[in-house]
Amino acid sequence: ELRLSSCELPRIIPSSFPLINSSSSAKSLSVLDLSFNYLTPSIYNWLFHFNCSSLVQIDLKWNELRGPIPDDVFGNMVSLAHVDLSDNQLEGGVLKSFGNLTSLEILRLTYNNITGQLPQLLQPLSGRAEKSLEILSFGGNQLSGSLAGIKRFSSLRELYLYGNQLNGSLLEDYVEFPSLEVLDLSSNQIEGSLPDFTLLPSSLTELYLDYNRFNGSLTTSIGCLSKLNTFFVSSNDLEGVVSEAHPLFNLSRLRVLGLSFNSLALNFSSDWIPPFQLQSLQLAYCKLGPQFPKWLQTQKQLFSLDMSGARISDAIPQWFWDQSHGLYYLSLYHNQIYGMLPDLSLKIPNCISLDLSSNHFSLKIPDLTFFPSAAVLDLSKNMFSGSISSLCDSTALLYYLDLSDNLLSGELPDCWENLESIAILNLANNNFSGKIPTSIGSVSSLQSLHLRNNSFTGELPASLKNCTRLSIVDVGENRFSGAIPGWIGDMNLTVLSLRSNEFQGSIPLQICHLSWIQILDLSLNHISGTIPKCLNNLTAMAQKGSSTKTITHLVFDTVSPTTIPYDDKAFLVWKGINSEYKNILGLVKIILLSCNKLSGEIPPEITSLVGLVALNLSRNNLTGDIDPKIGQLRLLNFLDLSTNQLSGRIPTTFSQLSYLGVLDLSNNKLSGRIPMSTQLQTFNATAYMGNPGLCGPPLTKGCPGDDTAQDPPIIRDNEVEDRFITPGFYISMGLGFTLGLWGVFGTLLIKDSWRYAYFKLLKNMEDWLYLTAAVNMARLKRWLQS
Repeated sequence: ELRLSSCELPRIIPSSFPLINSSSSAKSLSVLDLSFNYLTPSIYNWLFHFNCSSLVQIDLKWNELRGPIPDDVFGNMVSLAHVDLSDNQLEGGVLKSFGNLTSLEILRLTYNNITGQLPQLLQPLSGRAEKSLEILSFGGNQLSGSLAGIKRFSSLRELYLYGNQLNGSLLEDYVEFPSLEVLDLSSNQIEGSLPDFTLLPSSLTELYLDYNRFNGSLTTSIGCLSKLNTFFVSSNDLEGVVSEAHPLFNLSRLRVLGLSFNSLALNFSSDWIPPFQLQSLQLAYCKLGPQFPKWLQTQKQLFSLDMSGARISDAIPQWFWDQSHGLYYLSLYHNQIYGMLPDLSLKIPNCISLDLSSNHFSLKIPDLTFFPSAAVLDLSKNMFSGSISSLCDSTALLYYLDLSDNLLSGELPDCWENLESIAILNLANNNFSGKIPTSIGSVSSLQSLHLRNNSFTGELPASLKNCTRLSIVDVGENRFSGAIPGWIGDMNLTVLSLRSNEFQGSIPLQICHLSWIQILDLSLNHISGTIPKCLNNLTAMAQKGSSTKTITHLVFDTVSPTTIPYDDKAFLVWKGINSEYKNILGLVKIILLSCNKLSGEIPPEITSLVGLVALNLSRNNLTGDIDPKIGQLRLLNFLDLSTNQLSGRIPTTFSQLSYLGVLDLSNNKLSGRIPMSTQLQTFNATAYMGNPGLCGPPLTKGCPGDDTAQDPPIIRDNEVEDRFITPGFYISMGLGFTLGLWGVFGTLLIKDSWRYAYFKLLKNMEDWLYLTAAVNMARLKRWLQS
């Protein structure tokens, strides 16, 4: 055996590279492990010349293999039984390389870029492999189509097709696999009712159907799978009421059950005793309440429990804590659970992840040393009070700590050097006070800091610049003072909110170094001086859209240990409403500088930030004209320049801001006619009030030179006109309408270019009619008033 995993081998390996010193060694080699070395496709040529017929197992996972595999790479390795090429960037018809492998038993190609229809992809595998292949893993690729191509592999024991694009209904694709034990079809696009489980082999022990589009009820035929110990059907569209009489709950070997995120109501009698002993139970957003489920008292082996959003309005009974010594993961968020928490260091000493957020727990916050093993601790959105001084005595390797939205008070303890593993820290919406301790700069893993809406004072500690991984800093709605520190520009921030504090002085030029910034909120302070012209260096805002909808951190899990994604959130004042953004936070690009003492002109460079969706410069002392290039900001949904000293005309390029939903130019010194467009006249007149020199719709004030003459009314002779309305007229009108309709629209259906030109003409005509009507209506109002 030759195992060289994680040995930092050369990325490019020539065909003569002496991994094996002699041909005799190569002939006897049975296992070759080159995983985790970042090898490039140059390894293919070396493998071709390797010529090792005795090789039984090859492991090339976690390298940088790209594109298709040459057809003859594994041609000489006729004894290969185990092949692992997972976590690369392979694509194309990769299975052609395995056509000669007559003894193939395990083939793993998870997390690559393999596309195409599943039946065609499997076609190159030899006829003998159909009888020998036992484990086939294509999870995390881009396969599409049905499962029909699997039919001929009758020897399969484990089949992993999760995380692809398989679709259609499963009912037509199921066949007998006499030895199948594990089937994972999670995270696809499979739809329809759950299949008739009698079509699956009774040998199945693990079945994963979660994250698909199944609908209807929880099929009772699941009861025929008597050996099933793991069943996941979470995140589908299942519905209905389920009781203990359902065959699923009579499977005595069941150990892992996932029904989360369906519209299921579990209605069990209070004296029910299940025939199984669960180790993991996932029932998030299934209806269990209002009482805490009494049947859980029989489950003595649970290590993972999720009953979030289960409509429980009850206190947690003592018996639950007494038997939860082995719990590693507990999530009860978004219920209405009340009461006090016991000494959790005695009840759940091994708990790694604890989420009790969004409940009604009250009184003093638990001693944070109660969680000696916790990596994730979320007690937010409760009514806990008291200080968090016990944090200094914690020995936990926390990487996620959320205590926001409680009644916590006091100063932050100065012991953060003991908590350097924290990546996400959220203490927002409490009653904390005092200065931020300098030891906060010792938290080298910190990526997200939320201190919004407390009573913190003083300056931002300079030690924060040591937190080089910080991406989100939200310290809004406190009483921080002093100048905005220049070192903020040296950080890789995507969100910076200093909103509603007591910062003063000018905006430091270093702020322009924040090339990744997407949300910049400096509003409601005492900031003076001019807006920096270098804002055009905020390159993330100068790009339209975003590659991701969320702002995601890769957080190091201190337990696994591995990195896991975390989608962050931020509070924004949007259109006057304070809202939390998470699922689309990555799409939001805004600059908020309102309610300060800024002066000078709006720098024209700001119009190059074409990705902006909101710009608020209101309630300052800004002067000068509005730059005509503002029309370049075509994604703007919110624009507020009110209560300044802006002058000149409203640029006609405002008509290009077709996404604009909120506009406020009031209380300035703007003059001239409001440009006519389908957009600007739809806003309320209050958007333009306080500008004495403005005129034209939607204001009632007319502009000089407007024609007020009215056309004389047209008097028609109904009696004369009615002479033409005869039965023959109606007949000819109907025939003419029909022929005319199909003469025009028949041509439009056939000719694309004519259809495009026609509807473009209609659109232009619509705009002209709208503007003409608006102008004439304004003239009529003025004539009536006079």
